[in-house]
This record gives sequence, C-alpha cells and structure tokens, in this order.
Amino acid sequence: MYSFEYRNPVKVIFGAGTISKIATEIPKTAKVLITYGGGSIMKNGVYNQVKEALKDHESYEFGGIEANPEFETLMKAAAVVKEKNIDFLLAVGGGSVLDGTKFIAAAAKYEGEDAWDILAKGASISASVPLAGVLTLPATGSEMNMGAVVSRREFKLKLAFLHPLSYPQFSVLDPNVMESLPVRQKANGVVDAFIHVMEQYLTFPNEASIQDHWSEGVLKTLSCYGERYVLEDFNYDIAANVMWAATSALNGIIGLGVPQDWATHMIGHEITALHGLDHAQTLAVVMPGMMRVMFDLKEEKIRQFARNVYSISNEEFDLELVIEKTEKFFQSLGVKTKLSDYGIEEKDIPAIIENLAKGNEIKLGEKGLVNAEKVELILKSQL
Repeated sequence: MYSFEYRNPVKVIFGAGTISKIATEIPKTAKVLITYGGGSIMKNGVYNQVKEALKDHESYEFGGIEANPEFETLMKAAAVVKEKNIDFLLAVGGGSVLDGTKFIAAAAKYEGEDAWDILAKGASISASVPLAGVLTLPATGSEMNMGAVVSRREFKLKLAFLHPLSYPQFSVLDPNVMESLPVRQKANGVVDAFIHVMEQYLTFPNEASIQDHWSEGVLKTLSCYGERYVLEDFNYDIAANVMWAATSALNGIIGLGVPQDWATHMIGHEITALHGLDHAQTLAVVMPGMMRVMFDLKEEKIRQFARNVYSISNEEFDLELVIEKTEKFFQSLGVKTKLSDYGIEEKDIPAIIENLAKGNEIKLGEKGLVNAEKVELILKSQL
C-alpha cells in the first residue's frame, strides 16, 4: 500500500427528513444563492423543503445548470454571486449541479483574467465561496469530494479540476428524494458509481486489503440493488443503500494508497463532448473494452473482481464471461454498451482520439500505457 494523507471535511447529514437541517448549518447572516438544474426540484417537493428551511435567510436563486454544466452558464452564476455579494452557495441537485456550483464558487473569487484557466491551465485557486449540497441524484460522489467537471461546448471540451476549497461544508442526503427520479437518471447514477469504483480498484494489486474489500462491497451493493432501484417501485432501504454506495464510491476512501486508472473517464469525456452521450452511457461503453484490451496489465485484479464480486472461481474464469456479466448488468438497467447503439461508427473514432490527445501524446491509465493505439482498440472493440 502506498503512503497517503487523508482529510475529508464534509459533514454528511443522511436520512429521511434531513433537508430541514440546513437551517442550522448555514449561518443566519449568510446571503445564500440556491443553485439547481432544470427544475425537477420544483416538482418533487425538494424546492419547497429548501425554501422553508431557509425562510429566515436572505436567499437568491440560479437555475438552469445543465447535465454537463456549461462554462458559460456557470460564469453567469458567478456574476450573480459578485453582484449580490453572495457568501454561501447551496447546490440542490445531482452531481452536475454540485460540480457546477464548485466552479461557480471558485470563479467568483478568481482574480485572474479568465476563469477558464482554472480548468484549461490548472490556474491556482486562492479563495472560494463556501458551499454545501442537497443531493437529489446519487451518482458522482461530488457531495463528498473536492472534484468537479465542466464542459465548454464551443471548444468541444470537458475538463476537470480538484481543489480542497471545493469540498462542500456539508451535504444532505435524504433517500426519499430519489422516489421521483426518471429511470434513465437512476440507471446512469448506478453505472456512474460502479465505474468510479472500477477506476480505483481494477488496476494491479498493491496489498491494500481494506480498500479492496471496501471497493468490492460497494460493487456488490450496486450489483445487488441496482436493478431493483432502477426498475421496481420505490423502496427506501434500497434507495438508501444505493445513495450511500454512490457517495462511498468517490469520497476518497477506496482510493487511498492504491493505483488509480481513470482512462475510461478521460475517453468517455471526449465521447460526450463530440457526440452528446450521457456521461454514464460513455462509461458503460468504454469500460468493457478497457478490460479486454488492457487485460495483461489488469489480469490479477480482473480475476479478483470475478471471484469476489461475481463468484466466478479461478477454474471457471474466462475474460469474456466477466465482460459479458458486466455488460449485462448495465443493459439490465437500460444502459447500452456499444458505440453502434448510439450511432457512433468506426469513422468517428479518429476524432475522439484527436480530441483526447489535444495535441499531446496520450498516456493514460495506472501506468500510462493507454496510448492512442490502445484507445483505438478499446473503441473498435465496442462498435
């Protein structure tokens, strides 16, 4: 196991009826900007709960943050923060709203000429508006980590940033809010969480037993409850397990002291940027191909995954069986696993690779061995 340092300052408030607790978590003197997405919170009762909790606060609102939060939209929100002298941001929504709000918080305090540099050039962040979250869609783990991903459609780019100032001060997780989620969003959330674990787990062994067992526990929980959560009538306990699994997948714990991959995400971001697929849809396409093409590097962990998650013994092990089980799980949720399912053809692959390279040599994965040739093989294997 590698050496590591770990601190997670996010206070998690989990359970039914917990949205009301934001009233005591945000200072009474704070000017609060509530951020949200397309307006589903108006229909499922979350908006009313938030407004009731903040009735004694001075609050403002900014809606319309996209599923892949757009730089231009977020900069409009940052302007509101400056204009109104906002000193606290409350993201009410899924991972995209939380990601977008993290960028709003940083951009509003950025002293450079162009806040895009935070994403494109890794410009330093010296200040950020305090923020918190009310999670309505479990998927990204953004409610308990310091990362965010932002898109810029005009450049066909989707870029990430990480900064300790982007940790939410607290996050409210009430599983009841998941009852009204559309099937597609629920399915995407399960896939997203599953692949988050795989990116940190499916690499090579380094004697990190606790992290491995935690990862396998999250994967087994998602495998056990995912289809029931997505397709059956709402069940609070199932929703609660899925919600906490998604948070646990990317709150930093399972990634401590272990090698990490993230090539599937990097490739997937470019498919989203060029073809508009949902983030989880790209992951469900790329990960099976990654397992197949990079098997020589990942063999020991793939065998461990097969054994401990799918109960496939060493004697029964077959790579294609493992891939088939993984794809069938995604498909059982209604998420397709082939590029051709989305109208993406072999002729589209060079543009994806070019966008991924951005003029540089491609060196992705836990050992930097996922190069342009490997990316091509991965994508071709999933046509």
